[in-house]
Amino acid sequence: MASADTERREEEEAPAAEDEDTGAQVAPIVKLEEVAVTTGEENEDAILDLKSKLYRFDKDGNQWKERGAGTVKFLKHKETGKVRLVMRQSKTLKICANHLVLPSMSVQEHVGNDKSCVWHATDFADGELKDELFCIRFPSIENCKTFMETFQEVAESQKKKEENKDASAAAGLLEKLSVEDEKKAEKAEDKAEDPPVKSEEKDKPEGEAEKSDAEKKE
Repeated sequence: MASADTERREEEEAPAAEDEDTGAQVAPIVKLEEVAVTTGEENEDAILDLKSKLYRFDKDGNQWKERGAGTVKFLKHKETGKVRLVMRQSKTLKICANHLVLPSMSVQEHVGNDKSCVWHATDFADGELKDELFCIRFPSIENCKTFMETFQEVAESQKKKEENKDASAAAGLLEKLSVEDEKKAEKAEDKAEDPPVKSEEKDKPEGEAEKSDAEKKE
């Protein structure tokens, strides 16, 4: 019995044999092709990128509801120059907020919390435009201040851009009107310089016209 137990113990303690390399190559059952993933942010540059937690105010329940924790960004379009605020959840990458920063927008510090701020926006995160009251909270006071300052700077820059656009449009309209006025004035001058042409027979009295016909017959 002792010898049997000893042999069994030695077998258990013996190191397992390493897998032998047979050199065989096994082809994968399913071939996965590389898929290009687009985020919709390819034509935009990130102005700001901060970790935060976003809330929206539920009017029906009269309370704040969490939208998600992740990264909030200000993205500026390379061609149009428009800036939008985008936030995605860190794990699922689901969009929590997605709206343009307009000149009329303003951000304010949340009462009683210097790490949070609030603002109104017409948001498109759910695939349709909704008027939302957002509140965002940051890990530090510095990040909150940076967010608010950047928000205000973007809104002011968009306001200046709209003013310049309106001024350019007004200047173009005035220039177009002045050109049309000049053309109308030139046409009026041309008409004034050219006197009306009358036929000779209409200018002559009827007696002179009959006389000339009789002279021709003689």
